[in-house]
Amino acid sequence: MAAESKTKHYVNVFLRYFVLILVGLIMIYPLVWMVGATFKSNAEIFSSIGFIPKNPTLEGYKKAMESYGGAINVWKAMLNTFSYVIPKVVFTMISATVTAYGFGRFEFKGRGILFSVLMATLFLPQVVLNVPQFIMFSKMGWVDSKLYLPIIVPTLFATDTLFVFQLIQFLRNVPKELDEAAKIDGCNAVQTLVKVIVPMLSPAITSIALFQFMWSSNDFMGPLLYVNTPAKYPLAIFVKMSMDADSGFQWNRILALSLISIIPSLVVFFMAQDKFVDGISAGGVKG
Repeated sequence: MAAESKTKHYVNVFLRYFVLILVGLIMIYPLVWMVGATFKSNAEIFSSIGFIPKNPTLEGYKKAMESYGGAINVWKAMLNTFSYVIPKVVFTMISATVTAYGFGRFEFKGRGILFSVLMATLFLPQVVLNVPQFIMFSKMGWVDSKLYLPIIVPTLFATDTLFVFQLIQFLRNVPKELDEAAKIDGCNAVQTLVKVIVPMLSPAITSIALFQFMWSSNDFMGPLLYVNTPAKYPLAIFVKMSMDADSGFQWNRILALSLISIIPSLVVFFMAQDKFVDGISAGGVKG
């Protein structure tokens, strides 16, 4: 009986890992194929679904390094991208943490109404806000700003409601006794936030930083609306510019640019993978 039970256990484990590995291969194959396709010629890309190039060439990467109109190249576009992505990440972490701390730890008049309004913005599509925001930023003279003000400044005001909600959920699992102990030790509200709450929230803060980094790096609509000068284009728009319908798509160049554009996000994700998983799993637990 014990041997039969052991056999069932091994079979279940085998089937479980077999399914996981199979699904993993199916999910990762498009990325592997894209890496291989960057070393293929345009003709070979459409000749087979195999990822190993028959006649490897660096033509795609050489073309990817070419500038666009002499004003911008892939490295300049990458620098432009990080010049607003990094401030967005930093400001999002600060504003979302402060807002979540206020709603999660303090009682004040209108708290319930304000929190309801905050949550209601989750159901408001960004496309609805594009026109009024563009009009507002145009009147403020921020469109095509050198510092990407229309893209960066809103993150100072915790406009990413999902991140605030995630931090509030995580904060519910942090005992309030820690706040009281800090108060007894002479800490005020700000010191309690910095010395007690932020270290406890570090996995959740890391996860929202990663989300913001990846979403902002891949954002196309924001720069398309608020950036008009080619020399200030980020990678998302630079990749789109490489798709010239008049002269025909150079797919090896497009795929090479796409691969280069996602490498920073992949590196950052794998560097902070452990805290990212902790933040997501803990944030989903109801306190």
